[in-house]
This record gives sequence, structure tokens and C-alpha cells, in this order.
Amino acid sequence: MCGAPPQDLDLSGVDLSRQAVVAGVVSRDDAPLAGAYVRLLDASGEFVAEVPTSATGQYRFFAASGEWTVRVLAPGAQPTDRAVRATVGEVTRVDVAVA
Repeated sequence: MCGAPPQDLDLSGVDLSRQAVVAGVVSRDDAPLAGAYVRLLDASGEFVAEVPTSATGQYRFFAASGEWTVRVLAPGAQPTDRAVRATVGEVTRVDVAVA
């Protein structure tokens, strides 16, 4: 089991002045997918962090500005990657549908 805190998209009280947020929802067949794992990879493809999706398919990472890859690992699905550009002070939304 992953030691990450519960995932949601509520950023109330979060100071974005020194960090970027990469967040979204993982879905399958137009329904949120709980229990998938979402990885954050740096620009060189190195593993940085992993979180499980919430009961509503949500995930989020706090990151530095730069190029990142969001990789979704879900039971019965091929790994799915999405390239993302994160910027400090902004929330970058990356929703991923897996087959």
C-alpha cells in the first residue's frame, strides 16, 4: 500500500506560490477509476513519485516547473503516459482515460 495521503482536487489553503500542481481524474469507460496508480516521471523518464487514485479517480502531485510525464497503471490496462508542462503557481489538469 502506498503511503500517500488521500487524493482529491480540492486545493483550499494550498499556497501555489512555490509549487506547481499536476492533478486530474483517471477513468475507464467514462467512469472514475479507483485503485489505479499514477506515477510522476521527470523529463529524463526517471521515477519521482506515485499516488493511488481516490474513490472518485482523482490524483495530484506537487512539483517544480518543467516537463513531466504522468503514467497511469491500472489493472487490466496497458500503461498510459501523458506529457505535461507544469508551471509554479498553476494547476495543470491532466485527465487520463484508460482502455
